[in-house]
Amino acid sequence: MRSSNEYEIHVWGRIAVQTMPRVNSIRVVIFVTFVATVVFVSLTSAQIFRARVETVQVTVTVHDAEGRLITGLTKDDFEIFEDGEPQPVTQFTNERVPVSLGVLLDASDSMRGQPMSDALAAVDRFVGALLESEDEAFVAAFNHLPRVVAPWTRPPSVLRGRLDEFRPSGSTAIYDALVAAAPLFERRTHTRAALVVVSDGADTASDRTLQQARAVLRRTDPFVYAIAIDSAEGPASTRVNADALREITGPSGGYTEVVHSAQELGPATERIANELNTQYTLGYTPSRSPDGAWREIRVRVKDRGYFTRARRGYYAVPTDR
Repeated sequence: MRSSNEYEIHVWGRIAVQTMPRVNSIRVVIFVTFVATVVFVSLTSAQIFRARVETVQVTVTVHDAEGRLITGLTKDDFEIFEDGEPQPVTQFTNERVPVSLGVLLDASDSMRGQPMSDALAAVDRFVGALLESEDEAFVAAFNHLPRVVAPWTRPPSVLRGRLDEFRPSGSTAIYDALVAAAPLFERRTHTRAALVVVSDGADTASDRTLQQARAVLRRTDPFVYAIAIDSAEGPASTRVNADALREITGPSGGYTEVVHSAQELGPATERIANELNTQYTLGYTPSRSPDGAWREIRVRVKDRGYFTRARRGYYAVPTDR
């Protein structure tokens, strides 16, 4: 038998509840309810706060009318608009920051011989000499099927020679390769990212369409660059479709370059590396809370003699989802 002043302690989850006389029990219930309410409100407020202070980071390339890259600009030189509304620039750097870069190499049958040799040399120089040691990279090859040869690796120089095992064969499935590569950017280390596609032919084997590939890439934020080798040989149906590639690269902030021989791949990849070395990184806090909808981004330089390339929008998904 216990006296009226004794009580039991029961453990429920992680809360110790004391069995007391009725008056004290009522006080405990009121106190626990108050604490639970405070905790709930605090957690809810924290989630709303995290969503509302999410910073949107935008990588920007600036060039003049002749295509020359422009360096040395400051934060005050830029303007950012989201859905047409000006946004204050809250973060800015004009220094090179590390980049996460992926390479997709066409290994279809049309790349046999010198084109493949030149492409391998260009990729090896890219990852081995044109990127920095703090960068990371992955390399993948595709014909009618995509294959990731090496996932994210740092330093990128250790990836030299990783594609040498490939012997060109099969048809070309560029859109499938782009869709397969997109999820890798969700697991990257660096904020700034780019994807380089090297191909000498039109898509002839993808299960995905151009529109589907565009939709998938729209949910990622790397600059997408395409180097298209158009040798003017073979039937028109199998030659590079530069317009289709531009539909993919343009909205990302990247570009498509058409070269007419595999020997031009080296200079083309060097131009991409130079651009990556001179980009600006801007950030802003949207004036509206995330709602999951697509929002258009426009970045411009106040000097109207300069032009910008950046991603054209993003899905405003709350960070706590």
